[in-house]
Amino acid sequence: MSKTNAEKASDLIWQHWQAGTVMDDLPPELKHATRADGYAIQFHLDGRSHQPLAGWKIAATNVAGQRHIGVDGPLAGRILAEHVYEPGAVISIAANRMRVAEPEFAFKLAGDIPPRDAPYTVTEVLEKVDTLHLVLELPDSRFADFATVGGPTLIADNACANDLVLGPAVETRWRDIDLAHHNVVGEVDGRHRHEGSGADVLGAPRQALTWLVNEVTGHGLIMRAKEFVTTGTATVPLPILEGDRVTADFSKLGTIAVRIAP
Repeated sequence: MSKTNAEKASDLIWQHWQAGTVMDDLPPELKHATRADGYAIQFHLDGRSHQPLAGWKIAATNVAGQRHIGVDGPLAGRILAEHVYEPGAVISIAANRMRVAEPEFAFKLAGDIPPRDAPYTVTEVLEKVDTLHLVLELPDSRFADFATVGGPTLIADNACANDLVLGPAVETRWRDIDLAHHNVVGEVDGRHRHEGSGADVLGAPRQALTWLVNEVTGHGLIMRAKEFVTTGTATVPLPILEGDRVTADFSKLGTIAVRIAP
C-alpha cells in the first residue's frame, strides 16, 4: 500500500472516530489485504494526537475475544493519551457500539525497546518493565460490522482501541506471582459476572507482553520508556449499558472500577 493511500485510509478512520460514526468498509481504492498494510494505516494515528503515545494494546488474545471481532489471532494497537482515564472516572458510551468492558493486566516500560533482528525473549522484555497496572478497557470499532471486516482492516482500525481506565502501579510484589494462574473477576452491577485468569491472554500476561513487543518492533518501531502495554481481556468481555458500574477484582493485586455515564 502506498503512503498516500495509507494516509487517506487513516484520515477516514480518524474522522469516524472523532465523529462517533461508523462505516461499512473502506473504499475499494483504499482496501488492503495484509497485516503490514493495516499497520501502515494505523501508523498515521500517531500524528493526530496532541500528546505523546500513551501505550499499546493487544486485541483478541483468546478464543472468546477472537470470536467477538471475527479474527483468528491477536492484533496490536495504539492507546492514545486522550483516551486514558483514572479509576472511578465516568465515561460516556453514547457513541460506543461494542459496549463491553475488559479487565486486563498492563505493564509500564522502564526503558526503550528498539527493533532488532532476533525476537525478544520473555526475560529480556521483563528487564524493560517498571510496573504492573490493572486496567479496564472499553474497546470500540469504526466499522459497522466489525466482526466481518477481517484482521488487516481491524489493525487499521487501531485494533478496536478506544477508551481505557489505567490504575496506579500495583504495590504487591507481582514479579513473584504466577500471573497465568491469577484469578480475575469482572462484574457489572451484579447483572453480569465473569471469572477468568491471566492464562486467558496468550497463555500468560508476560507472554502476551512479549508477543506485543515483537509485533511492534518487528515493524521497525521503537517502544518508549513510560509507555504501557495492556495485554488483553482476562475474562469474557462484560456487556455494559448507560449508568452501569463496572468493577474488576484481581484478588491481592487490587481492584479497579469505572462508572458508565447515564
